[in-house]
Amino acid sequence: MIRHVKTARLTQGDKTDPTVTKTVEDLLVQVAEGGDEAIRELSIRFDGLDRDNYRLTAAEIATCVNGLTKQERHDIDFAQEQIRNFAQAQRDTMLDLEVETLPGVILGHKHVPIQNVGCYVPGGKYPLLASAHMTVLTAKVAGCQRVITCAPPFKGKIADKIVAAQALAGADEIYCLGGVQAIAAMGYGTEMIDPVDMLAGPGNAYVAEAKRLLFGKVGIDLFAGPTETLVIADDTVDGEICATDLLGQAEHGINSPVVLITNSEKLAKDTLAEIERLLAILPTAEIARKAWEDYGEIILCETLEEMVGEGDRVASEHVQVMTVDPDYFLNNMTNYGALFLGARTNVAFGDKVIGTNHTLPTLKAARYTGGLWVGKFLKTCTYQKVMTDTASASIGAYASRLSHMEGFVGHAEQANIRVRRFGKRNVAYGAVVDA
Repeated sequence: MIRHVKTARLTQGDKTDPTVTKTVEDLLVQVAEGGDEAIRELSIRFDGLDRDNYRLTAAEIATCVNGLTKQERHDIDFAQEQIRNFAQAQRDTMLDLEVETLPGVILGHKHVPIQNVGCYVPGGKYPLLASAHMTVLTAKVAGCQRVITCAPPFKGKIADKIVAAQALAGADEIYCLGGVQAIAAMGYGTEMIDPVDMLAGPGNAYVAEAKRLLFGKVGIDLFAGPTETLVIADDTVDGEICATDLLGQAEHGINSPVVLITNSEKLAKDTLAEIERLLAILPTAEIARKAWEDYGEIILCETLEEMVGEGDRVASEHVQVMTVDPDYFLNNMTNYGALFLGARTNVAFGDKVIGTNHTLPTLKAARYTGGLWVGKFLKTCTYQKVMTDTASASIGAYASRLSHMEGFVGHAEQANIRVRRFGKRNVAYGAVVDA
């Protein structure tokens, strides 16, 4: 039997606040019509940054990179190496294909990099330089020709560590732009910025809504919502580590859901107590407490099957498994953004350094998609070749008959003309090719 030891006060909705939509729509129109002038006006209004040109110069970028301490540079290099290596390993699994499916009929596909990609790196509340690794670097591994990136100023100044990470990841153009104006500038293009074909990267509700509204004009990586985490644990771990891992993600924002699923009532109660203890000393407790009180849950199950079922129902962005057999969940769960298996790893490793991508599905989107990876920056495009007259006439006969089943005489004639020319058969215009 499944029961709740703690129930969330609020639940995440799957609908955007209409006031957010209206605000974003107005800002998108302003940028689309006003170009660089609108970009400057909105940057002054929202970020307090006034520049003639928001593209950073080579000198400004060099200052940011050179301003890193030796240890900071080493740590960023290490993180980017892990992310690059895993992205490259993923890319290496994506093979082009060419196969002869019938005598003289060649079918294939190629993985073609998207040419122009715009990556957004959030930085208003925290300078999230890791998002530069996850977007810019992954796009470059995919082979994207032009990768540009925007990040807001941090406390009114260029976010130097974000810029350093963007540059070291291989960004071709770096802009000090935040919010909807950054997304709009990359999506529509302005006098300053050539438009992109795809937008990637996380952001607040306004950034997410801007990406949603631009989808179709450009591609996007994901429809992103607030950070989510699910811990699945049994009595092989204690309340302190569960509480630490829940609060470590709750500090993202006051609307970040954090959930514990366990088959141990003792662990459930110990985790509750540890959360209260840690909230008394956590510097970001004001945010984390609100998230825990409003969106925190503890679900008590009796069996492993119930734990898997609840985990798939929650369909969380991050799923951390600390049980006697974490691989049971790897082999049985189907709905998750990323799994973190065993007590030795955790979501923060994935967020910052271990190599898997941290841009992941939220709001139950894990039911139908995975997260950002090198494949998102590639288009799998098919092609076909017919190498012999016999093959063309044979396929043409089938295509003629199938086209007539659907009432498409023009389609049928595309087939018929090849039956006539390559099969040397006398087929009347608009007729059905006999078997």
